[in-house]
Amino acid sequence: MDLLEDDQPGRNEPEYTVSEIAGAVKRTIEGEFGRVRIKGECGRVMVARSGHVYLDLKDDRAVLASIIWKGQAAKLAVQPEEGMEVVAIGKLTTFPGQSKYQMVIEEIRPAGVGALMAMLDKRKKLLEREGLFRPERKKRIPYLPEIIGVVTSPQGAVIRDILHRLRDRFPRKVLIWPVAVQGEGCAPQVTAAINGFNAMTPGGALPRPDLIIVARGGGSIEDLWGFNEESVARAAAASDIPLISAVGHETDTTLIDYVSDVRAPTPTAAAEIAVPVRLELLAAVDSHGARMGQALSVAVGARKQRLADVARALPRGEELTQIARQRLDVAAARLDTSLQAGTSAKRLNFEKTAAPLRASILNRQTDRMDTQLRHMSDRLGAALDRRTERSRASFDRVAGGLTPSGLNRDLKLQQDRLARAARAAGNAGRAQVANWRALLEARDRVRETLGYQATLQRGYAVVWDGDRVIKDSKSAKKATQLEVQFKDARIPVGATARPAAKPKAPKSGQPSLFDD
Repeated sequence: MDLLEDDQPGRNEPEYTVSEIAGAVKRTIEGEFGRVRIKGECGRVMVARSGHVYLDLKDDRAVLASIIWKGQAAKLAVQPEEGMEVVAIGKLTTFPGQSKYQMVIEEIRPAGVGALMAMLDKRKKLLEREGLFRPERKKRIPYLPEIIGVVTSPQGAVIRDILHRLRDRFPRKVLIWPVAVQGEGCAPQVTAAINGFNAMTPGGALPRPDLIIVARGGGSIEDLWGFNEESVARAAAASDIPLISAVGHETDTTLIDYVSDVRAPTPTAAAEIAVPVRLELLAAVDSHGARMGQALSVAVGARKQRLADVARALPRGEELTQIARQRLDVAAARLDTSLQAGTSAKRLNFEKTAAPLRASILNRQTDRMDTQLRHMSDRLGAALDRRTERSRASFDRVAGGLTPSGLNRDLKLQQDRLARAARAAGNAGRAQVANWRALLEARDRVRETLGYQATLQRGYAVVWDGDRVIKDSKSAKKATQLEVQFKDARIPVGATARPAAKPKAPKSGQPSLFDD
């Protein structure tokens, strides 16, 4: 520390900078106290985003600001909580930025068993309020898991007891996740193991367990404290895989026991809960198989006797089908004759129906309907006009006797009704005319189809004697001027030509020639 020359007369106090004073205080505190051990109660506890932990150590008369650096906080066996009585080990230093002194904590632990129990009770009440202890949220243990995951230390009697018991009762595949079961690394390793088993893929290269056992032998409350950490309890509660807690002896109780699906008093008991006894299962299966076989034999015998009793009361199979076979033979004998008779009747009926269908008849009917359609169309327009005029005259007469001031609304309604009636009548007339026109066109198409011109298109010919159609050889011999009409032209035939041979009758199903 440098002394500055006093530039004021009559004053001899040395003058320092702020940094000089801060540095002098820091060296004095760190040199005087160095590494200290302080007992007190945790006040405000805050974890910064950087990972450093800021807290206050206090008693009934003073408060000491403290800090735990991020790297050291991750190694602590017990995390500080507000209201916990602790013993902190570290060194005193200053923070010039805020002109205060503080303690950098390197190690912290509860001040005795009473403090641990108080903290455990506080955590237990917190998790209980969240509903993690409720029986309805606990999962059922699988009756016979294929793979069992064990979270414990790979050394020691615990894993040997579990494997030995499983081998005696019912051998199963076991995945061991080695963890520290006490000390600073216990809680984070157990938490990571539970979460790791749940993160495995079912049926993968390393299959996911069907059941998890978290096991440890007995010990003091300090030795078992890792299983009282909140992170372990929450990981066990969030596990999708059923979990058995087997920590300590029967009288030891940790926080994981309350949130696990089943609590076993010892690791050996956990193995007994996990699997049934194979020999007992085999004996039970044999017993059930024998009973089932006996019951099946009795049931089959009873049904066989019942079938025999019923069969004696039934007629023989041949007798049941004799009448039906006879009816089938009769029907088969009549089938050919019935088909021929039915075909002949249908052909006769068709010929009777087709005989009146001649082009001249269709032409006359079409002309008559066309005339009727035009006549009714003309009458419809005149009738609509007359009906409209009568309605308008009637309306005018009614409206003339009324005063406009009182009946304007009724007048408007009557006008709307009249307009709607006129539109409806017009639409009905047009629809009727359209229907008649469609019917007329359909019949005209039938006329064209049945006319002799369509027959000529199919390869037939018509023999004419002038304007008369020759229908037989007798008329052809008497004709003076014969012409044969094909589909494209009429060709004359000599009057002295040799008579043609008698044409063969057309085969059934060939088209015949209609009269014009």
